[in-house]
Amino acid sequence: MPPRSRRNDGEPLVVTAARAREQHVTQVTSYGYFAGRGPKRSVTVTPRPLRYWQYDPAGPTVVALTVLAVAAWLGFLAWRDGGAAVADEAPIALGLGLLVLVVSTGRFTIGDHALSTDIAGLRQTSSFGIVPLALVTEVVTGPPPAGWPKAKRRGGWRPGRRKISVRHLGMDGQTDEALTRWVRDPAAVADALDRPLA
Repeated sequence: MPPRSRRNDGEPLVVTAARAREQHVTQVTSYGYFAGRGPKRSVTVTPRPLRYWQYDPAGPTVVALTVLAVAAWLGFLAWRDGGAAVADEAPIALGLGLLVLVVSTGRFTIGDHALSTDIAGLRQTSSFGIVPLALVTEVVTGPPPAGWPKAKRRGGWRPGRRKISVRHLGMDGQTDEALTRWVRDPAAVADALDRPLA
């Protein structure tokens, strides 16, 4: 795919992408983490509805580390103070472990201007995960086809979801990049991205 540096109207893609990034952040942050509840009450201008979103539970690494940390904490208390201390501390340890898993739940979002991965509780829009729609060139189901650049993996496998691959340009408007994502509805994602699903 030959790199393209300008849109059809002559505007440099770098300018389009930078503007789309800011517009996406504005649109996404106008909604709370639970996007289905509508815009935040504090928003003065009603934003357009988000095109697509899905929640991604914490990955296996985060789950394993959280379980290990809680087990180590309770194991140390059992060794130092006995079973009574573990019984007293268990609700707090389990509650904190659950909080870590909830805060680690991500949200894949497509707005009018870009797609992004959002993190509950920590930040609404991760700076590394925004791809302006103007830079998206192809969407296919399954792994990236031969000839595509090496894809960045965004999110892991979940039951009932299918893998899609998205080919796009980098923020410089030149670099050929790709990412993969497990989604509920590939056709809805492609439609939200304004690209036909191959």
